[in-house]
Amino acid sequence: MNAPAPELRDGQVRTDWSKDEIRALFALPFAEVMFRAQSVHRQNFDPREVQISTLLSIKTGGCPEDCGYCSQSASHETGLKASKLMEIDAVLEDARAAKDAGATRFCMGAAWRSPKDRDLDAVCEMVEGVKALGMETCVTLGMLTPTQATRLKDAGLDYYNHNIDTSPEYYKEIITTRIYQDRLDTLECVRDAGIHVCCGGIVGMGESSEDRAGMIHALATLPAHPESVPINALVQVKGSRLGESAPLDPLDFVRTIAVARITMPKSMVRLSAGRGEMSDETQALCFLAGANSIFYGDKLLTTPNPEESDDLQLLSRLGMRAMPL
Repeated sequence: MNAPAPELRDGQVRTDWSKDEIRALFALPFAEVMFRAQSVHRQNFDPREVQISTLLSIKTGGCPEDCGYCSQSASHETGLKASKLMEIDAVLEDARAAKDAGATRFCMGAAWRSPKDRDLDAVCEMVEGVKALGMETCVTLGMLTPTQATRLKDAGLDYYNHNIDTSPEYYKEIITTRIYQDRLDTLECVRDAGIHVCCGGIVGMGESSEDRAGMIHALATLPAHPESVPINALVQVKGSRLGESAPLDPLDFVRTIAVARITMPKSMVRLSAGRGEMSDETQALCFLAGANSIFYGDKLLTTPNPEESDDLQLLSRLGMRAMPL
């Protein structure tokens, strides 16, 4: 028997969601949760528009963290070779190409536990250079101190990505080299510095439906909702601890997108990693469920992503377009 639907308060920005309310949203019949998500989406966004971002790995591999999903962890034998931080000019060349291809936000990721100050000098120059091109900027560098967050803000950083990955209860099954509170502390530093927060998670890591509800609950009850919420489907990377995980049912993934949209009505919900393994029909359902952001380009850090031409064809077939800056 289905759980009773929560009281209809859809569209209100709330940070007081209970776990029972979120469980009840996940338990709704598929058509109902889709209808409610699309209704909330239309209250806040043009349903035909998708925000386009490009993600570049500016420092690849050799990360000391043991995240079970990650190809870049030094704990895993994935065949990935560690590289040094990219030169600033090379990063800006990629940013120009991304802008020419239609991206409005340029995201830069470095495989660090936390950045060293000398590395942050170069990253700040990258941020300044990308801003000068007229693009939004985002970086993901690991854990930050308040001083580092302030430096990034002063450089003009718009967004900082730091995912909570999964529910607080399941977190220790995925990562042992840091604790969940470390994630929250960095998010607080970012928010206090005046930088927009990009924070989401990954599904398909062997978690239960209760954990997916717990992840959305954790995001929707932060002191302020993340401005950007990437929902990732695990990409099984051979040699990583989760490389043999069973794929998640596509409809359960779509349902997670829908509940994210209902509970965080004004956030950009990004259909993120795993699109390369999704059918066009699954992606279309995700857009219908309220996803309105994607990563553009053939690679997300180190994992495959659909070709830009494929994305353009799909958006055209759906009557959708890139969101202007």
